[in-house]
Amino acid sequence: MCLAIAIGLVLAASGVLAADKKKDEAPKWDVNAAHGPTKKIAFSTDEGTWMDVDVSPDGKTIAFDLLGDLYLLPIGGGKAKRITSGPTFDVQPRFSPDGKELSFTSDRAGGNNVWRIGVDGKHAVQVSKEKFRLMNNPVWTPDGQYLIARKHFTSERSLGAGELWLFHKSGGDGLQLTKQKNDQQDQGEPAVSPDGRHVYFSEDVSPGPTFQYNKNPHDVIYAIRRLDRETGEIINLVATPGGAVRPEASPNGKRLAFVKRVREKSVLHTLELESGEVRPLWDGLSHDMQEAWAIFGPYANFDWTPDSSALVVWAQGKLWRVDARTGAASNIPFSADVEQTVAEPLRFTRKLDQGRFAPKMIRDVATSPDGKSVVFHALGQLWMKQLPEGEPRRLTSNIGVYEYQPSFNSVGTKLLYTSWNDADLVTLRERDLATGSDRAVTSRKGFYFGARYSPDGSRIVYSRGGGGGLTCRLWSGEPGIYVMPAAGGEAIRVICLPVG
Repeated sequence: MCLAIAIGLVLAASGVLAADKKKDEAPKWDVNAAHGPTKKIAFSTDEGTWMDVDVSPDGKTIAFDLLGDLYLLPIGGGKAKRITSGPTFDVQPRFSPDGKELSFTSDRAGGNNVWRIGVDGKHAVQVSKEKFRLMNNPVWTPDGQYLIARKHFTSERSLGAGELWLFHKSGGDGLQLTKQKNDQQDQGEPAVSPDGRHVYFSEDVSPGPTFQYNKNPHDVIYAIRRLDRETGEIINLVATPGGAVRPEASPNGKRLAFVKRVREKSVLHTLELESGEVRPLWDGLSHDMQEAWAIFGPYANFDWTPDSSALVVWAQGKLWRVDARTGAASNIPFSADVEQTVAEPLRFTRKLDQGRFAPKMIRDVATSPDGKSVVFHALGQLWMKQLPEGEPRRLTSNIGVYEYQPSFNSVGTKLLYTSWNDADLVTLRERDLATGSDRAVTSRKGFYFGARYSPDGSRIVYSRGGGGGLTCRLWSGEPGIYVMPAAGGEAIRVICLPVG
């Protein structure tokens, strides 16, 4: 018996080991693999949306991203060369100080991480290996040995916030440079001074601690801040109305370019670091994302030319060279060949019921006082059914309106209900169930709900509200609870409700 038990345990253990081995041998998920039917698309374009841009150290080449691939382009314009391809999402290229590599953000290992690749598009190396706190916006330190990037943190809301981390280009766990102030107000867009001492970044400094959509961009949402890597001190550099995002230090170390809101426009500005003078440079940018959730940054990456005389920036679907002294902008023409593999979208055939069918949902059920019939809403109309096995039939012959909220009087001879159409809004109506006559109780346009008879049937009480996000807000005044004679007459507001 003991031998049998021992043999059973050995067999059971063998089964567990075999199952574990089989599980370990299961193929890992690959972003480049076809997950369902796919098709190829190919076209050429001379414009793009939200293109991150960088300039090579020798000033001869522009790197940019387009539809998740990385491209190189002569700085004077021309035909762009694609150096990465496939379903992977590669964005935010930055040249290494020696010009031989690009850092970038990619999901090619599953989840966004920091990568680097040769300018020939070969020998991609993963730098960060986060599986949950995902990375973006990598920038090089001047010695070419390290990369600073934004790490994304979330809590109970998916919005999240960022911290800045330093990674050696060979990888590793990284070193924390800044700390998020909470889980909802963002921090990111790192840029490094030419001497490597300072790290500039943008941070949501509006009153917190929660993220809110549609904050006032004419106040201060984001500010440009500066970390001193020697002392650890962090100070605000630009925190003025209109905010400030996407800092970029000039190669000569004298100026900092950034994006600021001026009225309805996003405007490229420069800050003289020694004097503190802020000067608007070019108001041709596309709209920034200061009011929104922008974990990749409120504006796309841009860069200075090596001589600090101009900036190369994306705006309005195009690439532009902006003179750093005059603000004069000239278009950098380009064309790029796009080749993408896209997954076929899921499509499900929905068969609409025809003729007679059972509705999937009914609502607003009202039972007659004698319990012999019910009136209910289905498919936008009111129906009456004799209990228990009667055949439902249309209550009215109304055309062009939706009918809701039936309510019997105490003896079951009359019925109140509401009707809706876009032109007339809500109308409160009364139906005589014996004669089939139907009349409008309300003559003024508005939003009427929940009408009921008084127990003796002499009065009608109802509520008047207002429009909302899916309806117009006209005819929304004087909300409240109203009482009126059932035979007709003036309605009196007995309870006032707040507007909106």
